[in-house]
Amino acid sequence: MPAAKCPVCGLEVEIPEDYMPGELIEHSCGVVLEVVKNGNGLLTVRVFGGVEEDWGE
Repeated sequence: MPAAKCPVCGLEVEIPEDYMPGELIEHSCGVVLEVVKNGNGLLTVRVFGGVEEDWGE
């Protein structure tokens, strides 16, 4: 199972094998993390900032 470090607490975050880009993971420190690929194609996580409103035209 892939893993990354939590940007908030620094502990390991296990990423499911069947992850989808943008998938949300709730970590034990209470933060919600988003699974992303960095520029090198490696899996990493970032703090989820919430869903932005899309008003559409």
